[in-house]
Amino acid sequence: MIRETSAQGNSGLKWFKSSYSDSSNPSDCVEIAPTPTAIHIRDSKKPGGARLATAPAAWAAFVGFVTQG
Repeated sequence: MIRETSAQGNSGLKWFKSSYSDSSNPSDCVEIAPTPTAIHIRDSKKPGGARLATAPAAWAAFVGFVTQG
């Protein structure tokens, strides 16, 4: 996993929220920007703040885990 700040590269990333995001405050969400080599993750309330990046396989495993039930 990589932790980044907005001062580092990554220009041109296309961020989006899940279509399942449902909250009383629509800005309370995690956004992702997928690339071929990494899934970039940030807090939608602080788009210029810290970001995480993880391998696509790790993200797929995480999503599979949280959607079980």
